Amino acid sequence: MKNRELLSLLCCFLLQGTLLSQIAPQKSTEKWPPELTEVWEPEPVVVSPGQSTTAPSDAIVLFDGTNTGEWIHKDGSPCKWTVQDGAMTVAAGTGSIFTKRTFGDCQLHIEWRTPAEVKGEGQGRGNSGIFLQNRYEVQVLDNYGNRTYSNGQAGSIYKQSMPLVNACRPPGEWQTYDIIFTAPRFNAGGMKTSSGQITVLQNGVLVQNHTRILGTTEYIGLPRNEAHEKAPLQLQDHGNPVSYRNIWIREL
Repeated sequence: MKNRELLSLLCCFLLQGTLLSQIAPQKSTEKWPPELTEVWEPEPVVVSPGQSTTAPSDAIVLFDGTNTGEWIHKDGSPCKWTVQDGAMTVAAGTGSIFTKRTFGDCQLHIEWRTPAEVKGEGQGRGNSGIFLQNRYEVQVLDNYGNRTYSNGQAGSIYKQSMPLVNACRPPGEWQTYDIIFTAPRFNAGGMKTSSGQITVLQNGVLVQNHTRILGTTEYIGLPRNEAHEKAPLQLQDHGNPVSYRNIWIREL
């Protein structure tokens, strides 16, 4: 076996959390040259991080505060939501919006704001949602002093997994979601071979920690697991004037 192949094999064990002592006795490894466990290739691609929450250099900007060109409605028509002061706001009754592009595994940054004027309660207060692959909803809701069912509040995987904590800011203030999503996998026969996983930080606070997605996030009934490939993101029109800004995504 070539040195590079041996090196790659050893690194695989290390990355998987397997101790070298399980491969060979400690005494036999003490005299190994340190270079044996150094990885030089491939070299990680250089990405320039954004300032604060602005997009890094390899991200796809889905909304920059002015242009809704990345978004359409279900019928393919251009986005009819209101754009003002760097934000786009749900225009009730126009319908949800979808990205023209499709995505699988991704890192998503999105900022959202519920109305400063509080109307309604429970699920009727500042309700919207972010659907990954048009199927898996991370709930958007005003839960600042607003009780609802725990697996339906902000930061939840809707009707599946309640958030670890309630990290909501007051109504009218901007909030952030940073989402790491691993899509489910299906075999050629349409059977799911691995579940999706999702991590969510709300306002810098961990609210979903590598959470297993059981299937589609249904309002009524149990999750479904129908085979699919990459799919659009969806932002939900739930009838409340929820606003969004600074939306970018990195494909993983």
